[in-house]
This record gives sequence, structure tokens and C-alpha cells, in this order.
Amino acid sequence: MSPPVRLRALVVLGPTGSGKSALAMAAAQYLPVPVELVSVDSAQVYRGMDIGTAKPSAAEQAALRHHLLDLRDPEQTYSAGEFRRDCLTAIAEICGRGALPLLVGGTMLYFRALFHGIASLPQADAALRAGLDARAALEGWPALHAELAGVDPQSAARIHANDAQRIQRALEVHSLAGRPLSQLWLEGAQDQPDIDWAVAALEPADRTQLHGQLARRFDAMLTAGFVDEVQGLLRRPELSADSASLRAVGYRQVMEYCLGQQSLLQARDQAVAATRQLAKRQLTWLRSGSVTAAGNAPLKFDPQDPNTSERFRNATLQWLEGGAFSGP
Repeated sequence: MSPPVRLRALVVLGPTGSGKSALAMAAAQYLPVPVELVSVDSAQVYRGMDIGTAKPSAAEQAALRHHLLDLRDPEQTYSAGEFRRDCLTAIAEICGRGALPLLVGGTMLYFRALFHGIASLPQADAALRAGLDARAALEGWPALHAELAGVDPQSAARIHANDAQRIQRALEVHSLAGRPLSQLWLEGAQDQPDIDWAVAALEPADRTQLHGQLARRFDAMLTAGFVDEVQGLLRRPELSADSASLRAVGYRQVMEYCLGQQSLLQARDQAVAATRQLAKRQLTWLRSGSVTAAGNAPLKFDPQDPNTSERFRNATLQWLEGGAFSGP
């Protein structure tokens, strides 16, 4: 009987636009073991949402095997629990082939679910949600976000004031369970999977430089045909403006332009601002300690530091040889 396969995984996480994919693709070329990438991105799971999610290109996917891309049509849903199940399966299969899973992404909720398990939460209540929607129509989602901050400040700190879906869910859970969503997450943590994790967190030191990169990246998306992509999505009969996929940062703003609700310049500026807010929330997740694996804080790297690539390479090679994932 053959011994069980040792499970290990290299992780690169960080805010949007911080260079995670580039660092991972480069690592796949120099590491002494075959590498397969696993996406940890709640928008890249949707088919047909390629430009606005910065999904790996066809050439990149042909050069390196990728997992957890294009799992759902945009009108379908995909939960953190489903991600955890699919990701753990992918890790086991990749390790079984003698390859190294390299997890890359910025959906911090997915990482927390992966590392710590899923909380047992109450089922959705249609009547309660309808009431929250009606209130939001009169008061605005920022008002409901302020209410959330009063009953669940930890969740409110990680949720944008205009993120209708997540504000609604957090208030719904608090109303049904009588306790904050953040508390239920802590109580519901499952046993951590028996995996040797090496986690690298990209944290840009210069926020202004990151903001400039995000603006340039969004402009490149527009040049690449982002508006046409959104118009194509809006032609899908099963998809509506309320669909979770179209609430993704960038898509919501361009959708409003396509529906004649604002100019392209307004959509562009709002999308860039929303992307900056997303990066800020992702950094808040990282600094809160909510995405640690096996109780170990991620090893931090500044992507703007010219020595980062070498530091990451040395730390990874040291870990692959049986040492700690650490460095100067």
C-alpha cells in the first residue's frame, strides 16, 4: 500500500493590481517542480467575464495549467463553501500528480474559508431581504451600512458602504441569528486541512503608486474591449442588473454606462475609485489576521521593492527543501 500523498501549497495573495499573477507566473518557470495555478478569485469563476476580471489569457492558460476558472455562467451563484470544496479537491489532485499547487488571488473571504472553514449561517429569508431592499431604496445602502457598523463593526469594516449584497447578507444574518456575522464566522471555524502552507502576502508600501497602476490597468481594460464584454453580458436573457456577477467592481460601473445611466468618463472614474476601495478592503483583511494559515502570519513582500522577486524565490526554494517559508 502506497503512503499517503503529502499535501502542500504555495499561496500568493494581496490586493488587486499588486502583481500577484506576474510573480506566480515567473515562479512557475524557475521552481524545480511542476506548478499548476489555482485561482482564488470570486469573479474569475464566471464564464464570459474575462477582461474585467483580468483573467489569465488563453496563452497563459495554454502555457500553465489553471484551475477554478470559468466554473459558472454569470447568472449562476458560487459560494465560499463551494470554493473551499473545489479548492481542496484541486490541491489534492495536483499534489497527487507530483506537482505544486500555486494559489493566486485576492478574494480574502475565499482564503479565510479555505484556511479556517465555513461558518454555519442561517438560510436566506426572502421577506427580510425584500424589506432591506425597500429600506435601501428610501435611505440608501450607506445608511444601512452605518446600521451594520453599529451591530457588527468588524463586518462593516470589511464591507464597502455601497456593497448592497454583502450589507444585506450581514444585516440579514444578524437579524435571524441575533448575533454578528463576524462572531458566527469565528465560532464556525472547522478543523484546518492538513496541508503544508507557504503564504506570501503582497503589501505595496506606496499606496499612491498602486492607485496609479489600478487606473492604468482599468484604462487598458477599456481599450481591450471591456464595454463590449459588458454589453454582451447584458444581452443574456437570464442575467439582470441585480445578478451577483454584475456587482463585481468595474462591471457595475460599466453596466451603468451601457444602460445610459452615466457617461463613459463617469463610469471610468467611479470604477477606478471602487477598485481603490477594494484594494483598501483587501489590505484591511490582511492586516486583521483573518487570512492566516495554520496560525502562521503570511510572509510579507512589497511588490514595489526591486528585491521582492529574489526574496520570494529564495523563501520558496528554502521551503521546498524542507525549511521554513521565511526570509530577511
